[in-house]
Amino acid sequence: MLLQAQVQVIDPINKESSYALVAGVGALLAIFAQPIAGVISDRTRSRFGKRAPWLVGGAVVGAIGLIGIGSANTILQVFLSWCAVQVSLNFTQGPLSAVLPDRVPSERRGLFSSVMGLGLLAGMLCGQILGAMLVPNFLLAYLLLGGFVVLAIVAFVLINPQASNVGEPRKPFSPAVFFKTFWVNPLAHPDFFWAFVGRLLINTGYTLISTYSLFILQEFVGLTLAEALGALPIVAAVGLVGMLITTLTSGPLSDRLRRRRVFVFASSVILSVGLFVPLVLPTMGGIFAYAFIAGLGFGVFQSVDTALITEVLPDRDDFGKDLGVINIAATLPQTIAPAAAGLIVLRLGGYSALFPWAIAFVLIGGLSVWMIRSVR
Repeated sequence: MLLQAQVQVIDPINKESSYALVAGVGALLAIFAQPIAGVISDRTRSRFGKRAPWLVGGAVVGAIGLIGIGSANTILQVFLSWCAVQVSLNFTQGPLSAVLPDRVPSERRGLFSSVMGLGLLAGMLCGQILGAMLVPNFLLAYLLLGGFVVLAIVAFVLINPQASNVGEPRKPFSPAVFFKTFWVNPLAHPDFFWAFVGRLLINTGYTLISTYSLFILQEFVGLTLAEALGALPIVAAVGLVGMLITTLTSGPLSDRLRRRRVFVFASSVILSVGLFVPLVLPTMGGIFAYAFIAGLGFGVFQSVDTALITEVLPDRDDFGKDLGVINIAATLPQTIAPAAAGLIVLRLGGYSALFPWAIAFVLIGGLSVWMIRSVR
């Protein structure tokens, strides 16, 4: 939200293409950063464990990058600072993702995944409210965000310390190991492949709309910038209500039923229904309905998909690396979606054309997850 608003202030005429460049290239770097962070943290040995040094270091550097964005007055400054933020915070996100398979038993991962989903929802809502309140005070906004990131990660490491692993053996590192960081053989591990494709497509469909949320309210619904900034937190709150309903229930229910696939597939269907509403009702009422229904669907997806993925990881000794690969499916849409959305808007039918494309991605993603065989 802050990036969209700041890009619009700096370059109002080319806001779509400028934002697509900033968000797309930054996310492209994140694609490489997270699996690299995973493989490095898998092999890290320290008195604080293998994850903590990268959690804290990435958070600190990311906070500095956020301050760089807040002080920027050109697209180039925003671009460079955002690239730094994407790399550094993915060096935090990669090791953080590995905490789930590292420490949580399989039968409790649905609950743990739901708790992680709640954190995501709280961040989405609070971030949009904070952004709406602080635009155009970008430096203050990013100072607050950077400070919170550092405090939250340091608190996590202190409250949840990992034992020293200084004497623990580790796999040797080689150039071949480095290049394998970005690859898991889909023939040898087909369920991992289908989980990757499902997460990639569902996230792409959802991100195709959310990445241009501010512009959609202005150009598709017809609000002014001030009206759109005021409406976005309300839209987020409506979506949060839907997400809370399913996030709180889906993970534990998935644990109890010992089923994952059906929940993720159902999430894609619900998301598609939500995405269809603005096509027939291009008003704020339609946007609110979309937010609630899509919130229901994304809540199911967020609370169960992570648990599903931890059950198809190929190598127990490479959780960080494998999760880094699978998390490409969460970061790659941040590259694909801004560029694809810009192309669709400018060349393939305007903002209304975004919704059918999003529906197609989401439904195909749900069908991909259904191809998994080792998890019910």
